[in-house]
Amino acid sequence: MLALEMARDGLLVPVESTQTSAQSSAAKKKTAALRSWISLDQDGEGTVLDLDKYAIIRRVQIHARDLRLLDPLLSYPSTILGREKVIVLNLEHIKAIITADEVLLRDPFDDNVLPIVEELQRRLPLVSANFQGQGEDEETSGVQKDVETDELKFPFEFRALEVALEGICSFLDARTRELETDAYPALDELTSKISSRNLDRVRKLKSAMTRLTNRVQKVRDELEQLLDDDDDMADLYLSRKLVGTSPLSDSGAPNWSLASPTITIGSRVSKTSRASAATTSEENDVEELEMLLEAYFMQIESTLNKLTTLREYIDDTEDYINIQLDNHRNQLIQLELFLSSGTVCLSVYSLVAAIFGMNIPYTWKEGHGYVFKWVIIVTGVVCASLFLFIISYARHKGLVGS
Repeated sequence: MLALEMARDGLLVPVESTQTSAQSSAAKKKTAALRSWISLDQDGEGTVLDLDKYAIIRRVQIHARDLRLLDPLLSYPSTILGREKVIVLNLEHIKAIITADEVLLRDPFDDNVLPIVEELQRRLPLVSANFQGQGEDEETSGVQKDVETDELKFPFEFRALEVALEGICSFLDARTRELETDAYPALDELTSKISSRNLDRVRKLKSAMTRLTNRVQKVRDELEQLLDDDDDMADLYLSRKLVGTSPLSDSGAPNWSLASPTITIGSRVSKTSRASAATTSEENDVEELEMLLEAYFMQIESTLNKLTTLREYIDDTEDYINIQLDNHRNQLIQLELFLSSGTVCLSVYSLVAAIFGMNIPYTWKEGHGYVFKWVIIVTGVVCASLFLFIISYARHKGLVGS
């Protein structure tokens, strides 16, 4: 239709070129809509995927509003959301979707994300529980088997979450140490020499510290919010949700046979014990996740304490510089007082000179030439005495230093 309308206006447009341009624009839009993801399974095997948001929504059954949190074009604070089947993770550059058996990580070729991918590939696979050791005692073998059994009990989503938390905490701590390395020498140099170059350097470092503090504070607040709410922590346990949705018993099939009252009472007791065991297991699982989050909460809290200490050091340096500037300002005020006092005394001297320099005939001028030197001496003594009196009065009132 566009080609026909342009032809009516007298413009010749090739149909093939129009179709080619339309196809190329559609391809560009499709390429822009696709995002690079990497899928990591329980064995640590990675597969790079180029998927749009609709394919991701169908793949992991996530809402569009939750997926929007991972959009790098939108500015969202650090977030850890537990949904029915997924965990949405937005921690600075780490943007991931964790399921019970898969991790989808966005932008896997980013320089900051590559170490996370490598760490996930190393730590997601479960260590084999079959320990084969030759020439070792039974106690050592038992301890290692217990450790491996604990690793096997640790859910997949928690292992992925631990890698992400460790990565973001290490990243922020590294940025903090780099900032400390640059800030402390700059502040010491500023205290020794106040110059425009040093002031501008400290200003840039303070701005960087403020931005980094806000980033660390957001991650800390998110972890604190999770630790304060047991329901939110329970939502992160995806494996327990999958087990809880199974209607079958431990044997794999429900028991439909009739039973006597004794058996019924026994079955009720058995159900009660199983419910109690399930409740205890759930509490232990929440406690396990709470211990995991507390460990990284303490680490991010330590990073925030470093930034707080650096901010206090900057504030102390600013106070010291302000004291120095106030001291210089006071010295200038004292110098101004001395100059003003000297100007007043010289004005008195100039007044006497102006009086005797008038071209007016006086009878006492004739034959009294020796009086000139006495006038100069007396006037100088009076001016000097006036200057000393002003300075003594200022020191007495504390206007100048001793």
